[in-house]
Amino acid sequence: MDTAHFSKPQATILIIDDVPDNINVLHRFLCQAGFRVLVAYDGEDGIATAEYALPDLILLDVMMPGRDGFSVCHHLKQQTITAEIPIIFMTALTDIEHKVKGFHSGAVDYITKPFQQEEVLARLTTQLSLRQAQQQLMQRNRELDAYAHTVSHDLKNPLSAIISLSDLLLESLSPNKTPSERQLRELSFIRQAGQQAVNIIDALLLLAGVSRQKTVQLIELDMLSIMHTVIEQRLDLFIKRYHGVIELPAYCPNALGYAPWVEEIWVNYISNGLKYGGSPPKLRLGATPEENGHVRYWVRDNGPGLSKEETATLFKPFNRLEQTKKVDGHGLGLSIVQQIVERLGGQVGVNSQLGHGSEFYFILPGCHRH
Repeated sequence: MDTAHFSKPQATILIIDDVPDNINVLHRFLCQAGFRVLVAYDGEDGIATAEYALPDLILLDVMMPGRDGFSVCHHLKQQTITAEIPIIFMTALTDIEHKVKGFHSGAVDYITKPFQQEEVLARLTTQLSLRQAQQQLMQRNRELDAYAHTVSHDLKNPLSAIISLSDLLLESLSPNKTPSERQLRELSFIRQAGQQAVNIIDALLLLAGVSRQKTVQLIELDMLSIMHTVIEQRLDLFIKRYHGVIELPAYCPNALGYAPWVEEIWVNYISNGLKYGGSPPKLRLGATPEENGHVRYWVRDNGPGLSKEETATLFKPFNRLEQTKKVDGHGLGLSIVQQIVERLGGQVGVNSQLGHGSEFYFILPGCHRH
């Protein structure tokens, strides 16, 4: 059996079994196949060996005295250092119940007794190949994430300088002499271009942060307070620029979420409503409790509305509608919203009809009070 395609010259296999004859058979032909083989004769010893040696794969017997295979598998999958190690259960041919229970406890495959060498090697090489591919992908993702952060931070410094210098030039021109219309237009363009680039970088950093953060602690959020914060502190100048009118609800139910991310959702929805709404834009913000205990939050605008074809692609990354390309933007906002809401256990969507405006919404778990 050819195992030379592994990048590791010698993959390590841990056998956990209380029957010496089983171990002897497996040990002999796995060593002949080029694997490094470790052995444990009970569950506790198997856990200790796995945590110390960190093998590439574990062959785990189901029925053992003391700590059985299901308990061992569950324990290893709960530990950070061993959670990603693939586990193959060893079970009798007719133990369908054990096979199903093994998959539920975290095993990736099973082999049947009595052992067939070709089957064992085929299942081992398949899982080791998958594991290697997974590790390579994780490493590439880490490298890409580090690269994106480095480039983003490096770009923000000169862009911030461009924006600051363009502001100083605009201020210095006004008191001394009347600048030409062309000078003002070009300086304004420099500032707008710099600010747009900074916005793109901020969006990419936020998107990377959402993807990178594995666990998020959900807490009860005062949603009405978050709405006020976004409107009064983050979008005040934006609202004035578009002469927007925003109607807030008198009451808004709370939800479970992560405040910095939920604030970004409102910023995206409201700013889009201002840019793509009517003239002037008029927005209504509100919330509707769902039957399943979730809360549906929405932003309704007085814009031209969207077709079914347009709404179907709105939340795809870098998608921008033909009717909105004249407005400054980078096409990342709604994609970020979708990723954030899905990480928080919710859903996003839009209801729209040409000529009747649009309603953008997101759904989050509600707070159940007893």
